[in-house]
Amino acid sequence: MAETQKSIVKVETHIPSEPFTENQMLEQWFKYAQRISDKGYRIMESLLLINDPKLDGTTIIHELPNESSRIDFEKEKGDLLGYLRGHLHNHDITIQVNVNESMPSKKAFTAQDKFNRLNEINPNLEILRKTFELDI
Repeated sequence: MAETQKSIVKVETHIPSEPFTENQMLEQWFKYAQRISDKGYRIMESLLLINDPKLDGTTIIHELPNESSRIDFEKEKGDLLGYLRGHLHNHDITIQVNVNESMPSKKAFTAQDKFNRLNEINPNLEILRKTFELDI
């Protein structure tokens, strides 16, 4: 009898964990907010834009004004997390949601407000606007 040897092939999967900055995270955060706004998910968009999240290592800390908004955010957090992990090439990212009932909210209502917020994150937007003589 010929004895057969079974070989076990161990497949190693490479899960990306590239470093990223808070500005890169914020840029992707706002792109995701715009993406879901285009799909008509206004509540989630407003929860994302209620203030700017902070970065602590690979943990994104997002403050919301009350428990009900935290519950709504948690329902959709998985899609956001997948988007950020993919676009920032880092699967170690986590999102921590804190409730702060006394927090002031930064809301952008007009196109000018939205431009100003994005310009705070990336000042190159003003250069592009001037170069191409764009209106807001």
